[in-house]
Amino acid sequence: MKKVLLIEDDIVVRENTAELLELANYKVFTAANGKIGVSEAKKQLPDIILCDIMMPELNGYGVLQILSKEPETKQIPFIFLSAKTEHKDIRKGMDLGADDYITKPFDESELFSAIESRLARVAIIKENQEKLIKEEIDFTDNQLKTLNQLKNFFVENVEEFSFIPGEIIYYEGDNSNFVFMVNEGIVKTFKIDEQGKELVTGLHKENDFFGFTSFSNNIAYQESAAAIENVKVLRLLKSEFKNILQKNHEVTFELIDYITDNVSEIKDQLLQMAYSSVRKKTANTILQFSEKMKKSNNDNPKISRTDLAGIAGIATETFIRTLSDFKRDGLIEIEGRSIKILNIEKLKKVF
Repeated sequence: MKKVLLIEDDIVVRENTAELLELANYKVFTAANGKIGVSEAKKQLPDIILCDIMMPELNGYGVLQILSKEPETKQIPFIFLSAKTEHKDIRKGMDLGADDYITKPFDESELFSAIESRLARVAIIKENQEKLIKEEIDFTDNQLKTLNQLKNFFVENVEEFSFIPGEIIYYEGDNSNFVFMVNEGIVKTFKIDEQGKELVTGLHKENDFFGFTSFSNNIAYQESAAAIENVKVLRLLKSEFKNILQKNHEVTFELIDYITDNVSEIKDQLLQMAYSSVRKKTANTILQFSEKMKKSNNDNPKISRTDLAGIAGIATETFIRTLSDFKRDGLIEIEGRSIKILNIEKLKKVF
């Protein structure tokens, strides 16, 4: 049974909402203000938190700020429930890291769809992480056999550095002493032409490597790298990275393939968008959510577009265009910020 923490100072709204959630088979914990809510969140570690904004003692924004800094609570999905409907209020909540914002009075189905969508997203991420863990073995010499194991070696053993949006990680011409892996966020690599125009040469998301130069010659970085958003990167001395590859030949071959694929992708990206694979990836992500959220074969769950895009890892413009095509084909229905599946069987046949 999933645990929900409801933080709401209005006793009528709190009791009515708690009753709805309990009838839907959720285990509900309640708090009458933000201060109590923070304490309950740390104590109960719920699967999801629903929180009002305007409350005594501590408002909803303060609750989110505190919980987002605590290791044990920062990953818990957080949804604001509020009568504040102005765009600036919604934007403030989302900028603080909320997963969703539901305005009062809200529809029962809207509330459940938001909760189920967030829980499904967490479940998918957890499954993917567990799958990677099962593939791993102890990180000792000559035991790194796959690229995933190399990436996890970085996560477990390499020093992490944080950068804010726009901050330079290294400049073109700097000594290429390090190899990097993105642990969180997105990094762009770029060159500046003679007219001062920035030319983006690559975008690197979580688990991507960047900063490669010659391992045998002291060649400077051939491009600059900067954070697009708040970024955490793992930085390893190139000499140490070279030593790992020398002792783990299978990883070396996979890394060569990885770099080769990146080069091919850069060459092809201006010629083609690989549209069919984008359709398939989008469809598969929708189906993943459907499997997690459905309660019966007749259910058509509503899924947040934001959650879909986050899991699919597709460029926003391409993602929106693909969803529009799916809507035109009668596969889905777009309702505000949510997506409702209309034909699961046809989605399974998308290529």
